[in-house]
Amino acid sequence: MGPVMLDLVGVTLTEEEKEILDHPLVGGVILFTRNYESREQIQKLIADIRQSSRNQILIAVDHEGGRVQRFRHGFTHIPAMGDIYPYCDGNIEKAAQLSEKMGWLMASEALAVGIDISFAPVLDVWGISEVIGDRSFHASPDIIVPMAAGFIKGMRRAGMKVTGKHFPGHGSVKEDSHIAIPVDGREKERIFNHDMKVFGQLIEQQLIDAIMPAHVIYPSIDSKPAGFSKRWINGILRTDLNFDGVVFSDDLAMKGATTIGSFEDRATAALNAGCDMVLVCNDRNGAIEVLDRLDADHFVENGVKLTELAGRLALNFDDLSQSELWQEAVALAGDIANTEKVVSTNS
Repeated sequence: MGPVMLDLVGVTLTEEEKEILDHPLVGGVILFTRNYESREQIQKLIADIRQSSRNQILIAVDHEGGRVQRFRHGFTHIPAMGDIYPYCDGNIEKAAQLSEKMGWLMASEALAVGIDISFAPVLDVWGISEVIGDRSFHASPDIIVPMAAGFIKGMRRAGMKVTGKHFPGHGSVKEDSHIAIPVDGREKERIFNHDMKVFGQLIEQQLIDAIMPAHVIYPSIDSKPAGFSKRWINGILRTDLNFDGVVFSDDLAMKGATTIGSFEDRATAALNAGCDMVLVCNDRNGAIEVLDRLDADHFVENGVKLTELAGRLALNFDDLSQSELWQEAVALAGDIANTEKVVSTNS
């Protein structure tokens, strides 16, 4: 499995994309809303991707719920994670149970059309970041951990591996790394004892299969964004926290990645820092640059670890919709989504 994950332009493969998928460095495809028309169409597209790929390939999507859910029509609307705790009136045990149901529902439906992984859950602490906001479970790490653990258990029960993001935490910096270069100027102790506490506890519980670092600079630790930092990935994440799973870069086309240089520079820096797979999305020329110039020595080394993220055989949608578990979870998702919103940053 190659170390590069790319995107597609539409609902069917182009001839150029078939050629790109045959490249030995390609190991993944991430799908967006523009790639989706119907469940039948997305299943056909995924089958075509697998047929055109030289390597075993991971099919991924950002399907968290709330604002970030790429497939809508034909899929259950998963509520924002930040809506679950208020719905439970502060009952953390109930919130963890409902989170598990939502994790199972999200993963079951994605697996049913052939997706391997959804990049979820968001483990950022709800703070001043608008791009995170209610994508986070809560403003308190002590509440996030049991809720995220429930969501993760639900995903795993459905047959999907888990990707926690955005390490060590994007919630306490206002700028959006898609369009800016965020700098979190807090002291190291605050970052470690607050935001990173979530990741540390879930890693200790062996509940995270993969991690995606943030394109955020934390000057008290390193001058580079976390996703390009050996100190963050090989030092803190792998050595100090003893994380031995997969590390995905965030999208190398994001503004927060531009401090590193060209697309080739970004991909090389991320892989050298300890990432196993790099994402290059929404910039076809940048993706081709990476494929043409990336040192092939990065190929194969982490292939076994990446193949372990493949989704397990799942129920198709017809069988899924007949199950009482699915029907209960769908009704619950609707109830949560339709409940009057309460800002959970103050509780």
